[in-house]
Amino acid sequence: MAEEKETQTEEKVEVPEKFKKLVESIEQLSVLDLSELVKVLEKKFGVSAAAPVAIAAAPVAGVAEAQEEKTAFDVELSAVGDQKIEVIKIVRDATQKGLKEAKDLVDAAVTAPQILKEQAGKEDAEELKKKLEAVGAKITLK
Repeated sequence: MAEEKETQTEEKVEVPEKFKKLVESIEQLSVLDLSELVKVLEKKFGVSAAAPVAIAAAPVAGVAEAQEEKTAFDVELSAVGDQKIEVIKIVRDATQKGLKEAKDLVDAAVTAPQILKEQAGKEDAEELKKKLEAVGAKITLK
């Protein structure tokens, strides 16, 4: 049975002509000899057979965690649009600022993007974005 599986595996792997002699030599080695060969190659070339797997897995996990952990957003007003008064009303409600402060913030957004709310929850940030975009403002969540 074990010989059958090895034969099936050998049939599936196509070894390039330039490596055939090397592969045939390696096939003749015992498991202990193969382990020793790996250690010699690691020392000779200053590499580790296990390192690429660990390095490749770490960034993927890091990216997935970073995407999952993003729960707080900064809401940035990039452009005001045509309905400035409506934008001011929404900004006033969202920031709990007075009329003058909300107007000054919206006026400043005409020349440069302004942060309306920092570390807002995902749902709050998306709701504020929808309200402002509905009256023509451009919003960026960071």
